[in-house]
Amino acid sequence: MTAETTGPEGPITDPAERGREQRGWYFYDFACSVYSTSVVTVFLGPYLNSVAETAAGGEDGTLYPLGIPVAPGSLFPYTVSFSLVVAIIAMPLVSAAADRWGRKKPLLAAAAYLGAGATTGMFFLEGTRYLLGAFLLVVANASFAVAMMLYNAYLPQIADPDERDRVSSRGWAFGYTSGALVLVLNLVLYSGHASFGLEEGEAVRICLASAGLWWGAFAVIPLRRLRDRRLPAATGGTHRPAGGGAVGAGWRQLRSTIKDMRRHPLTLAFLLAYLVYNDGVQTVISQAAIFGEKELGLEKTTLITAVLLVQVLAVAGALLMARFARTYGAKRTILGALVVWTVILLAGYLLPAGAPVFFFCLAAAIGLVMGGTQALSRSLFSHLVPEGKEAEYFSAYELSDRGLSWLGPLMFGLVYQLTDSYRAAIISLVIFFVAGFALLARVPVREAVRKAGNVVPERI
Repeated sequence: MTAETTGPEGPITDPAERGREQRGWYFYDFACSVYSTSVVTVFLGPYLNSVAETAAGGEDGTLYPLGIPVAPGSLFPYTVSFSLVVAIIAMPLVSAAADRWGRKKPLLAAAAYLGAGATTGMFFLEGTRYLLGAFLLVVANASFAVAMMLYNAYLPQIADPDERDRVSSRGWAFGYTSGALVLVLNLVLYSGHASFGLEEGEAVRICLASAGLWWGAFAVIPLRRLRDRRLPAATGGTHRPAGGGAVGAGWRQLRSTIKDMRRHPLTLAFLLAYLVYNDGVQTVISQAAIFGEKELGLEKTTLITAVLLVQVLAVAGALLMARFARTYGAKRTILGALVVWTVILLAGYLLPAGAPVFFFCLAAAIGLVMGGTQALSRSLFSHLVPEGKEAEYFSAYELSDRGLSWLGPLMFGLVYQLTDSYRAAIISLVIFFVAGFALLARVPVREAVRKAGNVVPERI
């Protein structure tokens, strides 16, 4: 049985046309990944903290936004957390509109350019404008999450079942390539700011704004090539809500999605496994630099070089794991990657202080499994989504990623607080990979694909 990829006017039977749309889809990852790499991972956190410290000034060194006492060093993580709350509220509303009207592309464009505009506006973040920085971060981060939900929802519509591991992995590879490229350019500007006649703060603001300009410029390509689909009436794709407004329709759709997912318990079981092990992945990525600086005593240049190494090797890792998936299936490949993640944490626990070479080896291992773990998880989930419900199911997928991503950092912080050891904190994250492995191993993915009403690929 051969699957057909649905087009704007019906099935896409021309491989060249489908390939053109897939290449356009890759370029959204190429466009937006610079935001997560250059802005969130490297530049914005330390710079926003410095602006907040300047604004705090007074005797107690505390900020009072809306009368709430906030330590300057806590502003960035608090703002990131709040942005995720905004995204959690927005995603059900947007996914409901996308699936009911069959119009994902205008919503993707709105989210992408709102995020890119907010990121570009970070050029004006200077002096004591910490509230401006917090506001722009909330807008950019929430927009990024909403746009990624819509972008992911295109995958089952532009790729046949047997293509999805490859297509998803190439998308991640495009993203890591652009992240590494722009980060290199940013670091050249930042490290040589004096020779360019710039102050350090000016260089950082240019780096932040350049990520927004890059995001907006390359988002044009997918928005030109991706097509909206006219969904069959049975799926609800052409049904307009009878009333109650967009907000009411969004939350009704979320309740409907939850009820619908209960009819697909195997899809829900995979989502739970993903929630657990992906929380571990995201926590390792976000806390690795703190571990390297505080526990291992490494210089910032070493840490930034390690981030670049992760980005470069993540490209190769995503493509390599896609090859493994073609031979062994996506589920087995992800399970193998979770074993590697566990070994990485054990090695990190034993890593000697003041040894950058060993830290680079650890970064290389993270890079090789990070991209493939995320890409194959996305493609595997796409097989478990009932036709016509892509946006709402990928909203749940994105919510599982964003909505509970505080569990890993919470455990990391609590263990450190109790033990005063980042080594103990890093090893505590093993539980996420062990539990995720156990949950995923129990999911019969072939049966899950069939029960979702989809074609089972030869290897999954």
